[in-house]
Amino acid sequence: MVESIANLCCPECGSKLLYRDGIRYLADGEAVQRWLCRDCGFRFSENYNNSFKDCQTNNVSGKYAVKLQRSRAKFPIGGIVLSEKSLEKAMVKAGDTQQTQADLKGKLIQFIWNMQKDNYAKSTITLYSQALTRLQKAGADLFNPETVKETLAKLQVSENRKHNIAAAYTLFLSMNGLTWKPPREHIIRKLPFIPSEREIDDLIAGCGKKTAAYLQMLKETAMRMGEAATIKWEDIDLERKIVVLNDPEKNSNPRIFNISNKLVNMLAALPKKNGSVWGTESKITRGSVFYRERRKVAHKLANPRLLRIGFHTLRHWKATMLYHETKNPVLVKEFLGHKTLDTTLLYIQTEKALFKEENDSFEVKAVNSAEDVKALLEVGFEYVCEKDGLMFFRKRK
Repeated sequence: MVESIANLCCPECGSKLLYRDGIRYLADGEAVQRWLCRDCGFRFSENYNNSFKDCQTNNVSGKYAVKLQRSRAKFPIGGIVLSEKSLEKAMVKAGDTQQTQADLKGKLIQFIWNMQKDNYAKSTITLYSQALTRLQKAGADLFNPETVKETLAKLQVSENRKHNIAAAYTLFLSMNGLTWKPPREHIIRKLPFIPSEREIDDLIAGCGKKTAAYLQMLKETAMRMGEAATIKWEDIDLERKIVVLNDPEKNSNPRIFNISNKLVNMLAALPKKNGSVWGTESKITRGSVFYRERRKVAHKLANPRLLRIGFHTLRHWKATMLYHETKNPVLVKEFLGHKTLDTTLLYIQTEKALFKEENDSFEVKAVNSAEDVKALLEVGFEYVCEKDGLMFFRKRK
């Protein structure tokens, strides 16, 4: 426990923040308290005649003066014998360190404020601030890019995580008028795990009422988990079976989704205690509940594959299935809210791997009347495009 005694302070740096460091028993039978300075690490004994160092005048009197000199010689800072000049340099360096830490704290606060002013997403601000904090705790000097590179090389994290940390540090330097040469990246985008629909339905059926409804919404809409968490009752039209997303993440466009009767019934069964569909539970709480329920379902059904299903897995599954049904990457891109088609192309590769044995040939029809359009839709044809006054439809053979 840290002690702060009115008339006792560290004889080395003058700090009043001290740890009790045991009792020392002297030859005359007296006992003295040992102290450890929290600020500079200096150890010293409390004089049994109560001849303390005067923190105002920095004078040492009585027998304690002799004890202090012996203590400095016998117990030097860091276990290294230092000369008076070296001690002075060490004290200056310690002061510089405290000043640097204060400057860094101010720079980090200013960095977060600048991101807010530049209208960065809350999730990005949180991610970047955590990245810089992690670098600092790992021993990196944020004002020295070389130490940051060394720290990044030692961090036991994925290449994607290193990329995010480097991006955060690059922005930090840019906002402070500095630059650096980031380390080379070796990012390999892995193919996502795509479970079967039966496995997803088994997991949903085994979860609690609220968690099951949340998973069903992710399955049908392919929302990001943060997007689904912002859905309010005013965004849902149970009568027309519609969900509107007005708070998309990653600068995506707002989207509107048609939902199934199953999801409508699951949402209608939830309590409406406030405006939010999912109540006031936090992201951490929602995740903890899901992981616990998922573990129980996987054990009950003896299917360890269920443990690989996360919230974002349902987005991957929906995107892959949607491309398989339509073979239209632009439609999938708009459904997911991607800004570019490059991200969506991942699901083309995934779909080909999952359905490689299925026949990809189609029966195509071209019509120009409402009656013909109605007839084709009734037998499962899907609209593709319109050209030269004709509407083209197709159906997988």
